[in-house]
Amino acid sequence: MNNVKVRLSIMMFLQFFIWGGWFVTLGTYLASTLEASGGQIAMAFSTQSWGAIIAPLIIGLIADKYFNAERILGVLHLLGAALMYMMFTAQDFSSFYPFVLGYMIAYMPTLALVNSVSFGQMHDPSKEFGKIRVWGTIGWIVAGLVISYVFSWDARQAIENGMLRNTFALCAIASLLLGLFSFTLPATPPKGKGQATGIGQALGTDALSLLKSRNFAVFFIASVLICIPLAFYYQNANPFLTEIGVENATGKMTLGQVSEVLFMLALPVFLNKFGIKKTLILGMLAWVIRYVLFAYGNADEGIWLLLVGIALHGLCYDFFFVSGQIYTDAKAAPQNKSAAQGLITLATYGVGMLIGFWVAGQITDAYAVSDGHVWENVWLFPAAFALVVLVLFTVLFKPEKVSVDD
Repeated sequence: MNNVKVRLSIMMFLQFFIWGGWFVTLGTYLASTLEASGGQIAMAFSTQSWGAIIAPLIIGLIADKYFNAERILGVLHLLGAALMYMMFTAQDFSSFYPFVLGYMIAYMPTLALVNSVSFGQMHDPSKEFGKIRVWGTIGWIVAGLVISYVFSWDARQAIENGMLRNTFALCAIASLLLGLFSFTLPATPPKGKGQATGIGQALGTDALSLLKSRNFAVFFIASVLICIPLAFYYQNANPFLTEIGVENATGKMTLGQVSEVLFMLALPVFLNKFGIKKTLILGMLAWVIRYVLFAYGNADEGIWLLLVGIALHGLCYDFFFVSGQIYTDAKAAPQNKSAAQGLITLATYGVGMLIGFWVAGQITDAYAVSDGHVWENVWLFPAAFALVVLVLFTVLFKPEKVSVDD
């Protein structure tokens, strides 16, 4: 691996180490340390959606026209380090929320920026990018293992003593390091300099013509709706595992990222052999199975149900969301491919997850009891919801063949 690839790999590692280092345990921290309600926790998680909605404006209207990608990446992570430190010092939800909102508005654009920096140094991104991007998944995994097995911040006693707050300090340091390191990355000048970029183009709405296709419209609506069950996992999985007494919950949740890598390798083969419809159906079916496993698992003899449910993350995410990105690319005209990806990202991580986090907060609060939650009922809701989406998609979506290189 040459020097440039090593630097890009370090960039990806830190980028996702930061996200995995605080986002996974956010719900547990807010509920236990700041005594936040389900609705307040939903508000905090929804900042990801607001960041996803605003991010295209920063990238499409500013970064792509006026600044080198690596420089704006550095500035945003330095700003993020300061905001993360303020999240570390916040003593209640009302003082915490403005900083997490500001942080996610700063962080979400960096997901596109690290890709831009990487692609700018590659001759054949289709072959080279995966080897760089995998270090991001490794970074997320390492963050979870460090929290659980090195510092034990997610142990019951540590949580009661407020030790989970330290995840924000850890990520502030990592964000500071990445901010400074970004200025040493290869120069990636703006490609759209001198070109007019409208708000519609930045948000991906130029690709709305794709919705004239019945199949794509069905897929688009299903993508938005399936984000409601997805939000339950992001928002509730760690608090759920911690509350029922699963030890090292954050470390065990890294099984999801390990499976993500494995199922990513299987995805091209499955797509080419079975087609896009069966692939998407399998991804949605995995959501149903996962939440049923969560509903009936426990920290004792039923721990294996929980571990299988966590390990299904790769199948849930790769076979629906990643294959959906591939499907979107295949359906879009050459001049609209970037806009189409922007549209599907806005619809899912923006609108879909925004609705999903709100619904998850309402359901979680509805089944709150004096000593915790009736988790069986909480998890059966997204299981049933995903099943309805699956049935409607199966009936309305017509088979198509989408080929990818394996």
